[in-house]
Amino acid sequence: MKKTVVLGASDNPARYSYLAVEKLNAHQHPVIAIGRKAGTIGNTKIITDRPAMNDVDTVTLYLNEQNQKEYYDYILSLHPKRIIFNPGAENPELVDIAKTNGIKPLEACTLVLLSTGQY
Repeated sequence: MKKTVVLGASDNPARYSYLAVEKLNAHQHPVIAIGRKAGTIGNTKIITDRPAMNDVDTVTLYLNEQNQKEYYDYILSLHPKRIIFNPGAENPELVDIAKTNGIKPLEACTLVLLSTGQY
C-alpha cells in the first residue's frame, strides 16, 4: 500500500480531490488529506496543518501552480517517491525541483491510475 498525501483536498463531493481520497481509501492506500479548510471525506479527516511524516510514497496535487508554491518546502520534507500533477496542477518549476531532489514527477490523473491498476 502506498501512503499518499492529497494536497488540495476538499469536502465538496463534486471535486476531483474528494473522489481521489475516496478511491485511494477504496484501494486501501493510507491517505492524508490536506486542504485549506477542515472537513471530512468519508472517514478521512481533512487537516489544514502540515504534519511531519515518514514513508510517504506519493504526493498527489489538486492545487494550481500558484497555490503550490507555499507547499514546496513541505513536499520536499516528506521525501516522497513521486509527485502526481493532476490535470490543472501542471507546474514545470516544481517538476524541476522534484527531479533535482530525486523525486519522480508524473503528469497524470490519480483517478485514472487507480482505475487502470497503474497506481
